[in-house]
Amino acid sequence: MADVLPLVEARLRTALGEPDARAAVTFLGTDRIEVLRFREGDVLRYATLGMSVRPMTDPAAMLADPVEGPRAELVLSVRGGLADTDKVLRPLAVLAASPQVEGVVLAPGASLDVGAPLWPGAPFTSVLVAEPGGLVADLELAEPLDPVRFLPLLPMTPHEAAWKRVHGAGALQERWLAKGTDLRDPSRGSVPLG
Repeated sequence: MADVLPLVEARLRTALGEPDARAAVTFLGTDRIEVLRFREGDVLRYATLGMSVRPMTDPAAMLADPVEGPRAELVLSVRGGLADTDKVLRPLAVLAASPQVEGVVLAPGASLDVGAPLWPGAPFTSVLVAEPGGLVADLELAEPLDPVRFLPLLPMTPHEAAWKRVHGAGALQERWLAKGTDLRDPSRGSVPLG
């Protein structure tokens, strides 16, 4: 079976350009996760590389299938120069390792909480997993491997995360849209939810 990571990195470079920084994190018992940073004007995009090495496995499955199952990488976009967002590298790597560590399948609509600010002073401790396919197209792999999906992450304040748990991801995204929320603003406050 061909190594998927060179193909994933090539797809990221095609969609986002050349990375201007990269860092790697390895957690005990997991594969190495890299985070690449891409700069496009005033927008910084952080993309994981390594999460897609293994398919995500349903936590209810008795055995993890080493070949078949959903594969993904994570992409976070923020405006640069407004906060120390480069400190998001470790929290992003933690989120990317969660399928291996916790046996979860990340899918659009899911909430992921790191339990601490995503970067120093950030008003966000969690993210909403959004629909893939917009910024980076899915990467088709040879049969029987599932394609790699590039899942955008939208930072949520604790108040937004609590509201999302009650009303759902779609309702929160509609609220953001209706209020013209700049989801790339690294220091924005909660959208009005009353």
